Amino acid sequence: MEIGYLGAFLMGLFGALHCVGMCGSIMGVLTFSLPRETRQHAGRLLGYLGYYNFGRIISYCLAGSLAGAFGSGLLLRVSPQYGHSILLLFATILMVAVGFYLAGWFPGLAHIERAGAPIWRKLEPLGRKLLPVKSPLQALLYGLIWGWLPCGLVYSALFIALGQGSAFQGAVFMLLFGLGTLPAVVTTGVFADQIMRIARNPRMRIIAGIALIVFALTGLIVNW
Repeated sequence: MEIGYLGAFLMGLFGALHCVGMCGSIMGVLTFSLPRETRQHAGRLLGYLGYYNFGRIISYCLAGSLAGAFGSGLLLRVSPQYGHSILLLFATILMVAVGFYLAGWFPGLAHIERAGAPIWRKLEPLGRKLLPVKSPLQALLYGLIWGWLPCGLVYSALFIALGQGSAFQGAVFMLLFGLGTLPAVVTTGVFADQIMRIARNPRMRIIAGIALIVFALTGLIVNW
């Protein structure tokens, strides 16, 4: 799917303002909970931020591989002949919906977060046991749990990963999505106040949403 991998990265990148509101706030709390000597040492701080996010993206990849494997089997049963066109249209609709969601025009996507609530209720206590984080291993393990936090943007990406054609392609899709979220999440951990001010600017959210919508519709026109 031509719209897939670049779209995955752009979803993560343009969704940065949403990430600041959810994952960014978590990143800020985790940063300030680290020992003072770690926070004051730039190299150590970046190392911990890296472990947190490495674990988070690993979980995204695992979820993406499961979604891709399930979706490929489902597609073969539904329509092997027109599968590509169906997937392209499905991905475009979802990406446009995400664009409206980011711009604040379609809050309905937030409701899909409820789907992950049962899983999160079981994982969240495990995450609490890892706090306060005092070692890189704890940071990595917390990141693995953090990756399953219910999030409308992540779940939208997983729905698109369903149509990537295989477990491997689904994992790659979510890897690129996760990499796209890194700039916002990591910088929020370091520059929390400045980034939050930008994220609260409605114009910035609208620009991000429109950019994603334009990309999705352009991809549909070019590849249909």
